[in-house]
Amino acid sequence: MSDLWLLLALCTGVTYFWRGLGVLLSGRINVDSELFRWAECVAYAMITGIIARMVVMPTGALATCPLWVRVTASAVALLVYRLTGKNLSVGVAAGVITLAAFG
Repeated sequence: MSDLWLLLALCTGVTYFWRGLGVLLSGRINVDSELFRWAECVAYAMITGIIARMVVMPTGALATCPLWVRVTASAVALLVYRLTGKNLSVGVAAGVITLAAFG
């Protein structure tokens, strides 16, 4: 049991070390630099890929829904997100509600 507490303490320490380092270095980052723009593009590409995989090749309970339901829920979520001034919470909620209604 003490090994688990040690592991938890180490994981917590490492997590907060990197967060603290990020806070210290954040003032020195130029958000208009090419490196920052590249990192932003990579992050968006990864998220887009994950979402596309969930829609096209889902696993678990989502795999039981037909493709047209997943695509419709995604389209509704995106549409509501754009119509509400890019409100992510409302867009996600609309997608979930659509998925539950048809799925």
